[in-house]
Amino acid sequence: MEALVNIALILAVGAVAVVLAMGLYNMFKGGSGNTSQKLMRARVILQAVAVLLLMAALYFFGQQR
Repeated sequence: MEALVNIALILAVGAVAVVLAMGLYNMFKGGSGNTSQKLMRARVILQAVAVLLLMAALYFFGQQR
């Protein structure tokens, strides 16, 4: 189960990095501002998902006392 959560975390962080790179590329090439806005909104949502996964993993698989 922990391996599945680790894979999900890696995929979530990777997705954030990809969307961030796409947004930066669009901004630097002078692309549509609307596209940049959509990509940055997607990045924020993906970051929230990644943080929630991380917090859930720490809660469920953290050190038990």
